[in-house]
This record gives sequence, structure tokens and C-alpha cells, in this order.
Amino acid sequence: MAPDLRAWAELLRLPALFTVPGDALAGAAAASATVNSRTLLAIGSSLCLYEAGMALNDWADRDEDTRDRPHRPLPSGRVRPASALTASCVLTAAGLTLAARAGRPALAVAAPLAATIWSYDLALKHTPAGPVAMAAARGLDLLLGAAATTGRARDAVPSATLLATHTLAVTTVSRRETTGGSPLVPLAALATTGVLTHLLTRRPRTGHREKPSPAQPGPHAARPLAPTSDAPPLDHSGTRASRRPALTSDAPTPPRATDTHPQTTPAPSSTRTPRPLDLASQALRVALAVAYPATAARPYLHAALNPSPPLTQRAVAGGIRATIPLQAALTARAGSTPTALLVAALAPLARRFARKVSVT
Repeated sequence: MAPDLRAWAELLRLPALFTVPGDALAGAAAASATVNSRTLLAIGSSLCLYEAGMALNDWADRDEDTRDRPHRPLPSGRVRPASALTASCVLTAAGLTLAARAGRPALAVAAPLAATIWSYDLALKHTPAGPVAMAAARGLDLLLGAAATTGRARDAVPSATLLATHTLAVTTVSRRETTGGSPLVPLAALATTGVLTHLLTRRPRTGHREKPSPAQPGPHAARPLAPTSDAPPLDHSGTRASRRPALTSDAPTPPRATDTHPQTTPAPSSTRTPRPLDLASQALRVALAVAYPATAARPYLHAALNPSPPLTQRAVAGGIRATIPLQAALTARAGSTPTALLVAALAPLARRFARKVSVT
């Protein structure tokens, strides 16, 4: 890789870019929608806004990096600060333009997402609100995929909350990646990972699934009799005479249709025999849910045992890489197995590129 290209790859943290498409895909899955052209526009918008935040982050931290990380592209002189700021502005404009192409609901999410990114890098990063702002940005990015795909984002809020919680834990650990610190922070991140894993393995409560229509009666429901053309003639009192003989008072009353054929409701899904496809989907969901802590737990534990800067940086890198299996697990949890496999396939690519360019 040429020196200039490598410097820009370090500035933009290209391996971390593989953690971005899963946001929009998980959002579309949470909204029970298939991927369409607007989803792809949302992915493009997310990529641009994410890289805008990376460039702006190094521009805002150039003085701090000169002291703590002089090898970074800006303090080392390989990338000029003005170029980084210009790139951030251009990428932000491109991200908002792509979101606008996806529709007004997508732009309504992308605009506060861009504002959150700029607020975090320029003002909130070193305040107690910093991790919360970063978590909100990740959650909004997932909602962007749902809003672009379906025009609504409400159904994706639970998935966005889980992803934002993971991001909150990773960002909290990253605040000490240059100085090290207390083992309580990575321990808290490890506990958060365990809670999220438990939630991922549970079946979600979805309120947007189709319910049986009341207009469609059950197989044994009583149906009204259609009027016939040979109805009995009217008698002198104005009522129709019955063709059948009248029943005596001591004759047994014939059972009604509703008594002999009571209306039944479909058996609950829990009593149905699972199909092989359902079992495969459940197995995939569990496997992805397990892959998430398998990626993040070990670096967190090492940082808790020895909260030195190198191990803390590894914990942050592990948390960032764990975003991909988390996104895949959220997608599988929403019932979109093919999309979950697509998201999971990004993990080995991110790991391969992370060997060449650091994600932190």
C-alpha cells in the first residue's frame, strides 16, 4: 500500500468500516422488511457518516495525539489537518445526500445522526456524555436502515437499544486506552456483554407480526344460512309458516350449530412441531449469539486482570469487532436468516484487514 493511501486508511480506520453495513441490515430486519434499493442507500449514507466521524475525530484530537500517539497520520505529518477536516465535511454532505435519496424518513434520522457525530467529536468526547452520544449514534444508524427501507423506525427500537448498549460499553473502555486505569470498567463491559447475550438468546416480543383476521372464521364456525327462493308463504299473522311440524313442549330441543361445533382457535405456536427450517434458524440465532461474547469477552477479561494501555486497546478492538456478530445475531433474531449470514460474513474480512491497519 502506498504511503499516502496507508495514512488515509489509518485515519479512516478502514477495518472498522466492516462494522457499518450491519447496522442498516439489522434495522431492515427488525422492521420485518426485505432489503431493497433504499436499504443500500442507507448503507452508503452510514458508511459516509461513519468515515466523516473518523476523520473529524483525528482532526479534533490532533494536539492530544501529538503527545500520546505521535504515530497517527495527523501528528506524524502524513495527512494535513485541513485535508482531514475537508474530508469530514465532504463525507457528511455525501451521507446526508444519500439519505435524502432514500426518502424523508431516512433523512429525518440521518440529520440527527450527523449532528450527534459532530457533537461527539467536537464537544462531548471528553465529557461524561461522550459514551452516551456515541451509543446514540450507533442506535440511530440502525434506525436509519429501518426508516429507509420501510419509512418507519419504531419496530427497530429494541434492536437499536441493544446495539447502543454494546457501543456504550466499548466507548467507556476506550476512554482509557492510552492511559489504562481501573479494572472495573472492562469488568462492567464484560457484564454488559453477558446481559446482552442473554437477551439475544430470548425470542423477541414483536408486536408487528400479522394477526389472524377476524373476517375469516374458523373451520367449525357457524355460518349464516343464505335465503332461498322457496321460502314458506306468509300466514295470516304476517309470519312465515314452517314447513316442519311444530315441536311439542316435551320434545327435546335440538342442539344448536354453535353447541355441536364450538368455535375453536388455532393451537398456539409452542405446541406445533418445529420444522427443520425453523430448527436451523434457531440454531443459527443461538450460534451468532454465542459468537458475540466469544469475540468480546476474552479481551475484556484480559483488560480487567491487567488494565494497561496495550491490553485496554485490545479490549476496545475486540469490542469493535464484536459489533459484527452482534448485528448478525440481531438480524437472525428478527427472522432474516440470509441477511444474518451476509452480515456474519463481514467478520473474517474485518479481522483480515485489522492485521494491516489498526481499528483504534
